[in-house]
Amino acid sequence: MLNATWLETFAVLCETGHFTRTAQRLGMTQPGVSQHVRKLEEQVGHPLISKQGKHFWPTPVGESVFALGLARRAEEERFRKSIEVDDPDSGEVKIACSGGFAMSLYPHLLPVMQAAPNLAIHVEAAPQKSIRAGILEGRFDLGVLASDPDHPRLTARLIGREELCVVLPIDAASARLDFEALDARGFIAHPDGFAYADALFSLNFPDEFEGADRLHVRAYVNQIGQIPTPVENGIGYTLLTQSGINAFPRKHRLCTRQLGQRIHHDLWLVERRNVVRSARVDRLAGLIEQAATALGDNFASQKKRPLSGPDE
Repeated sequence: MLNATWLETFAVLCETGHFTRTAQRLGMTQPGVSQHVRKLEEQVGHPLISKQGKHFWPTPVGESVFALGLARRAEEERFRKSIEVDDPDSGEVKIACSGGFAMSLYPHLLPVMQAAPNLAIHVEAAPQKSIRAGILEGRFDLGVLASDPDHPRLTARLIGREELCVVLPIDAASARLDFEALDARGFIAHPDGFAYADALFSLNFPDEFEGADRLHVRAYVNQIGQIPTPVENGIGYTLLTQSGINAFPRKHRLCTRQLGQRIHHDLWLVERRNVVRSARVDRLAGLIEQAATALGDNFASQKKRPLSGPDE
C-alpha cells in the first residue's frame, strides 16, 4: 500500500506545479518534498516526474498516481463528513430483547419511525443467550436482558423490573390458587414457561412441585402474542411477565394472580463497553428506558387485581 503522506505530497506537487509552493502549503522544506517524491517513486517502481531545467511534469505513471492521490483525498473527505454529521434521525439501529418486551417497546418506537423516515430500527425477539452473544459480536447495538451479563466487554444498567405472574381466565379471579388446583387446570407452556415454573413453583410449592417436566401440560405456544389465547378460553393457566401479558390484545379477559413468594425479572440495558453511542443509538436507549419505566408503572397500578377493564 502506498504511503498516504507521500501520496498527498505528490498530489499537491502536481496541483501547484512548484516544489517551493508545495513545501509552503504543506509546512515542509523543499528538500522534504523532494524526499517524499523519491520515496514514492521507490514504492511505485517507476519515475513519477520528468524534469527539464526548472520545469517538470508528471510521467504517465505519475498521472495515474496523481489521480489516485486525488481519489484518496476525496474518499477521506467523504469519510470525515460522514462522521461529523451524527444525525439522530438517520441510520440504522439494531435492538434485541424478549418478545414480550418487544411488544411493550414498539408503541414507544412508532412515533419516532413515523417522524424519521431515514431511521431504520430493527427489533429482534431473541432468547437471552442469543441477545448476549449478539451484543458481543456487534450484531446488536442495544439489548435488554433479564440479568446483568457480568462480562468484561459489556456494560449493563438496571432500567426496570417486572413480576412473574400466574395468568388465569377472568372468571378465575377468586379461584383457589394452590398447586393441585393449578395442575388440574393444566399448563399452557411456551419457550420460557418451564424455566418460569421451576423458579416460581419451587419457591411456593416445595412439597408438591417435582419439576417443570412433571407438569400437566395442556398446550404449547411459541408465539408471544398468542400464549394467553387458550387461557382466555378457559383452557389452563400460564406464567408470564407483565410485558408478555401486555402483548395480548384481549388482556381484559385475563386475570393475574401472585403467589406468596414472588419473583421479579430485572430489565438490564446492555451494550458493548467502550463503544461511543451515536446520536440515534442514544435516542433509542432513552426510549427503551421509557418503555421499561412505563411497564413498571403499569404493573404497579394493576397488581393484586384482575385485568377486568376494557382496553384503553
